[in-house]
Amino acid sequence: MKIGEISRRSSVPVETIRYYEKIGLLPKPDRDASGYRAYRNMHLDRLLFIKRCRNLDMAQDEIRELIRLSENPEADCHEVDALLARHLDHVRDRLKELANLENTLQQLQKACSDAGTVQECGILGGLSSELEDLHDKPSDHENHVPGTHRPGKS
Repeated sequence: MKIGEISRRSSVPVETIRYYEKIGLLPKPDRDASGYRAYRNMHLDRLLFIKRCRNLDMAQDEIRELIRLSENPEADCHEVDALLARHLDHVRDRLKELANLENTLQQLQKACSDAGTVQECGILGGLSSELEDLHDKPSDHENHVPGTHRPGKS
């Protein structure tokens, strides 16, 4: 199948498929006589696996590790379990961060319960003081896979 067909069947954009090939998550397919990529069912299966992992917010390094582990089907699955446990810890940490974010946003929203001018807006004033507070605090956020889930990273 050509890249357009595997894209349709997997609901993964063509650009993303090419990117996964480039970074080694998806094996490069052979080319047919006219030079087009010729994907097989194994490519579709791998692409759907990657998609499911991404839907679980797994980082590329985690997916790469799961793929590596899956290539040895007779091995003990404790490494897979350990990887999932680390990811679950990361998800729980993110949930705590999101709960804190929700509380902060609720407090900011309460700061502007009265109609007034933008100059008097408690939300904008609160955001300005929040930014000052952030500069004074070191970040204690640790990622579950080094180099992933950082602002500005894909």
